[in-house]
Amino acid sequence: VQLQASGGGLVQAGGSLRLSCAASGRTFSSYLMGWFRQAPGKEREFVGAISSSGTSTYYADSVKGRITISRDKAKNTVYLQMDNLKPEDTAVYYCATAPTLSSSPSQYTYWGQGTQVTVSS
Repeated sequence: VQLQASGGGLVQAGGSLRLSCAASGRTFSSYLMGWFRQAPGKEREFVGAISSSGTSTYYADSVKGRITISRDKAKNTVYLQMDNLKPEDTAVYYCATAPTLSSSPSQYTYWGQGTQVTVSS
């Protein structure tokens, strides 16, 4: 499985962004998909995840209520919709696959290259 994250950019506080993670590989639909972020000097942080079926989503408390994760199986793509962005959301955002739900990066097998999100105050 190869993952390609995109959609990052510079946005003002209170704005929105939608990140995409396009996957290649026939087994994409069998994986849970997670999103992580990493700010400079900080550890990689779990943001949220969506089940392989797309029927269940999981969000970190720090972003709950401001993000929505969805997946389009026909397009082999997972989305991270982020609203009401804050400067503390500034980070490189990564998508990754895992067999089951986990907030630990070590449990994720395949990773996208990351996309930079910068929120100005």
